[in-house]
Amino acid sequence: MVAGLKKGVGLIILLSLGLLCTGKAADFDLQKGKNQNGNLADTSKYLKAVHTFADNVLKSGRDIYGKVHSPLFVDGIHINTGEPVRWENGQQPWIISNFGSQQNLMHVLVGLSEITGDEKYRDAAAEAVRYMYDFQTDSAGLLYWGGHQFVDLENMENQFKGRPHELKNNYPFYEFMWEVDSVSTRNMLRAMWNAHILDWSVLDLNRHGEYDLQLNKLWKHEFEQPQPFFEGEGLTFINAGTDMIQAAMALYALGKDEEAKTWGVRLYHQYVRARHPDTGLGVYQYSQPKRTEIPPKTGPLEEELTFSRYGDRAKNQFADKYGDIALEGNVLWGSRMHTLYGKSPVMMLHLAEQLKGSEAGEKLLNWTLSGLKAYVKYAYSPEQNHFKPMWTNGVDLTGQVMPRTGYYGKKGTPFKPVKPTGEMMLALAKAVNLSEGSPELWEVMRSMFKAEKLGELGEDLKTDPELNYQTQISDPGMLVAVLEIHKATKNEKYLCLAEKIGNNILKDKFHEGYFIASEKHKYVRFDIPDPLALLMLEEARSGLDGRVPPYLTGYGSTDGEPGKDGRPSDEEIYDKTF
Repeated sequence: MVAGLKKGVGLIILLSLGLLCTGKAADFDLQKGKNQNGNLADTSKYLKAVHTFADNVLKSGRDIYGKVHSPLFVDGIHINTGEPVRWENGQQPWIISNFGSQQNLMHVLVGLSEITGDEKYRDAAAEAVRYMYDFQTDSAGLLYWGGHQFVDLENMENQFKGRPHELKNNYPFYEFMWEVDSVSTRNMLRAMWNAHILDWSVLDLNRHGEYDLQLNKLWKHEFEQPQPFFEGEGLTFINAGTDMIQAAMALYALGKDEEAKTWGVRLYHQYVRARHPDTGLGVYQYSQPKRTEIPPKTGPLEEELTFSRYGDRAKNQFADKYGDIALEGNVLWGSRMHTLYGKSPVMMLHLAEQLKGSEAGEKLLNWTLSGLKAYVKYAYSPEQNHFKPMWTNGVDLTGQVMPRTGYYGKKGTPFKPVKPTGEMMLALAKAVNLSEGSPELWEVMRSMFKAEKLGELGEDLKTDPELNYQTQISDPGMLVAVLEIHKATKNEKYLCLAEKIGNNILKDKFHEGYFIASEKHKYVRFDIPDPLALLMLEEARSGLDGRVPPYLTGYGSTDGEPGKDGRPSDEEIYDKTF
C-alpha cells in the first residue's frame, strides 16, 4: 500500500458547504455521494471530470503501436485526431513515452482508485511501472526516462541513446513504485545517486548522470565539508539536487536506509551553506564549473562561449561590473526563481512533513522556512506584487541592464522582476501551514491574495477571511495553495474559494473529455496537473483525507540535441495552437 494513503474507509466528515457556498460553487451531497463500499461515486462535477479524463487516457493513451503493445502510455495526443505526440527526427518519427513526464498522471490514476474503489486505474499505473522496470532500465537499474531519454513506442527502444540520465523537478511517485516493486525501486534510487555524484568527498553533483555505471560504495564514502562555490566537474543545479534529495529520503522513508537519509540532508545543507552570509538569500547551485578554456575578455559570449568549460557563466558575463558576487549560484532573477522559491521548497516541505518529529525533518523544515523568509524580506515588493531581480547580497538590479551579451541575455536587456506563480504561492502556503502561521510569510500571502483579487485573508490564520468567490483564476497551483490554507485554518470559506477555482479549471481547461491548456491548443499533455488538483479538491470536500497523493509541482519535459537554432524540446509541441 502507498505510504500515507489510507485504503480502508474511515469516518467521512460532513462539511457544511451548502450553507457557505450556496450560489457560488457547492454542488456536492456527501450522503448521496457515497457508493455501497463507502467510496465516492460520481456525484460531483470535479470527480466526474477526472473520471472521464482517466477513462479517456486508458482508452486512447495506451500503447497500440508497432509490433509490441506494452502497458505504457504515450505522453499526449492530438485533441481532434487522437494521434500520439511524435518527435520529428528527420526519419521515422518517434512516438514519445517518457515515464519521467507522467508522474502527475500516475498520481491521478492511483488517487482515483483510492477514493472510488475502482482498481483499474491503479492497476494500469502498476502495469506501466512493472514494464519500465522489466524492459527499460540500464545494467544498474536506472530507468530510461527524464530530460534526455524516452521510449519510442513504435519500436520500444530508448531514444537519444548515449545521452545522460536527468531528472530536474520531476519528483517521481516513488511511494507507488516501491509498492509495485520495492527491489527495483531501491536499485533505481541507489543507481541514481551512483550516477550523479561525481565526487562524494565534496558532493560534486552533476545534473547529468551516466548510464551503465558499476555501483560504487555509495554511502560509505568519506565526506569533507567543502567551501561554497568550489570549482567542480559538475553543475550542482538545485532543480536536479532536489530530485536527488527526494530519492535519498525515499530510501529512508520506504526502506529505512539511515545512511541515505544522512546524505540527503547533507546535500540540502550544501545549498544552505552557500546562501549569502548577510542576507540568507540563494542559492541555485553551490559550486562553479571548473574552467578548462579561457573566454575572451571583451565582446559577446555566445553559442559555445556559454558552455561550462569556460567556467562560471555569470562570472564571465557580469564580473567586470558586479565583482565577486557575480556567480551563477548568486543569480536571483528569471525562471530559475520558480524552482528556487517554488518547486524546490514545495518538495522540501513535503519531505519535512513526512519526517515530522525527527532531527532530519526539523532541519529540512527550518532551512526551507529561513530561505523563504529571506526571499520575501529582501526581494518581494507588495506594491507591484513581484520579486525584484537581485544578487544574493541583496543588491537590487531593478532598472539596470545587462552590460555584456552572454548566457543570461543580450547586452542592454533589462533585469526583469519575477511575478509569483501558483507554485510559489503553494510553497508559501505550505510554509505558513507547517510554521503554524509565520507572520512574515502570512503577510506576503495576504498581499499576494489581494493582488490576485482572491480576497482579504486578515491579520493571521485565525482571522475570518473575506474571499472573492467571483475570481477567474484557473491555476491548479493556486487551487492547491488555497487547499493548503484550508488545511491550516479549517475555515471552510477557503474550501469554497477552492471550489470556485475548480469551476474555472473545468470551464477553461476541460474540453472533449481531456484537460488541455486552452481550447486553442492542439495537443493534450496527459501529465497536466489540473486533474490532480481537482482530485485533491474532491478529497478535501469529502473528508477522505490522506487518500490522494498530493500535487508537488513535479514536471517533466524532453530535450533534443542542441543545434544551430537552440535545443528542441517537446514543450514546443504542447505550445502549438490552432
